[in-house]
Amino acid sequence: MPAPSPTPRKRRHRATAVIVLLLVSAIAGWFGWQHWLAAPAGSSPSIGSGGTTGQPGAGAGTPGTRSAGGPGGAAGPGGAARWGGGNRAMPVSAGAVDRRDLRVIQPAIGTILALNTAVVRARVEGELRAIHFTEGQQVRAGQLLAEIDPRAYEVQLAQAEGQLARDQAQLANAQIDLARYRDLAARDSIARQQVDTQEALVKQLGGTIRINQAAVDNARLLLSYTRVTAPISGQVGLRQVDLGNVVRASDPQGLITITQTQPISVIFSLPEAALPRLRAGMRGAERPTVEVWDRDGRTRLASGAVSSLDNAIDPATGTIRVKAQFDNRDGALYPNQFVNIRLHLDTLAGATVVPSNSVQRGATGSFVYRISDTGAVSVRPIEVLAVEGDWAGVRGDVSPGDRVVTDGADRLREGAQVEVIAPARGRPGAAPTTGAPPASTTGARPGTASSSGAAPSSGAAPASAGAPANDRPPWLDRLPPEQQERFMKMSPDERQTFIEQMRERRRQQQGG
Repeated sequence: MPAPSPTPRKRRHRATAVIVLLLVSAIAGWFGWQHWLAAPAGSSPSIGSGGTTGQPGAGAGTPGTRSAGGPGGAAGPGGAARWGGGNRAMPVSAGAVDRRDLRVIQPAIGTILALNTAVVRARVEGELRAIHFTEGQQVRAGQLLAEIDPRAYEVQLAQAEGQLARDQAQLANAQIDLARYRDLAARDSIARQQVDTQEALVKQLGGTIRINQAAVDNARLLLSYTRVTAPISGQVGLRQVDLGNVVRASDPQGLITITQTQPISVIFSLPEAALPRLRAGMRGAERPTVEVWDRDGRTRLASGAVSSLDNAIDPATGTIRVKAQFDNRDGALYPNQFVNIRLHLDTLAGATVVPSNSVQRGATGSFVYRISDTGAVSVRPIEVLAVEGDWAGVRGDVSPGDRVVTDGADRLREGAQVEVIAPARGRPGAAPTTGAPPASTTGARPGTASSSGAAPSSGAAPASAGAPANDRPPWLDRLPPEQQERFMKMSPDERQTFIEQMRERRRQQQGG
């Protein structure tokens, strides 16, 4: 006879017990994992870890287990103890404090403006018959650019000259009659009224002559407008009208546009706090220099000087507009080009400078981490006076020759032990290059983990012990053996990427 099936109430109790058991197991596992991550190197193995003290590599290659102090005794790739748990030294890059002359640079954003811009338009109406320029070429003031059909204006000039000649002949005849009438009037042969009438006629014809002469001059001027010339020297833009089209003075785009780019100017805005120092520099023998850099700030395009200031500060932004001028003989600057500006306001002679990437900022202000001879870091408050390139001029409790942390300061605290690793070549203060030997190594205290992260009593040898000593960073012993072996086979670029990934994983776990 089959056994009776459990009642629905018993099934519900059984399911609830299973769920509670799973939750308790998950919570216990999570706390155990956190304890395993936070345990310092050289600690005793956890219960049930499968590791045995003194057995090389026992449990080192198994995820989730720890050995007593072998190379696998550090946390896995995502463990927080990998870079500084317990008494381990944290790898950082360092730079030296120096003393040098430092320029006070005021950065800004500017726009290139042509010194002069002229839109060349036809001043008379007619067919465009000839073009004497090439788009983009440099032209001189007065140079012939285009020709408009002149025949209609030549006819007008001939007509005006004919009228002038006719009236000049009439004036000459009237003047002869006036002389004759005056002679007869002197002998009382004619009335005085006839002489007066002839004098008025001569004056009338003289006015007509002046009108005709003005008409001739106007016709000649209109005829000269059929030859279009450059009003200024500069660079010709793109042609707006083709041959054969009828052009007019009312055309909005004109024929071409000429921009004067040699010299050329730039307009940028400065905060009003920089105005006193700028005005003091403009009163000197030499104007403050201005450097123009490209959009990315990597290439210097030109160097010039401040030419003028605006007459008022913009109250909405608290800035003042400044104009600088450049020779631009190589044509590197174009009108309406966006550029980065570096205005040289002053020079700090013999200033104390630190690498700019060593400056940290906190709630109390700026500071740096100074590295002592024993490898311990200390917080030194500073005041940043100026920044130029990779250097920052500071005032504070640092002296030339001191070493300061330039990379890896995200987890440092007062008194933390650090291990200086040489920075990557060509990148001042960048992340460490793992293939390079460390610049200095902190000394290990008795009874604690050494700078490499392995316990002194460990009898286990690294899995990649055959690698050259100068190619193996000391902190590598903190990783499991299989990761050590894989790391030693990487190229320098792959090693750099590996370290960045490990650091990013550490930051994510800290944030979690």
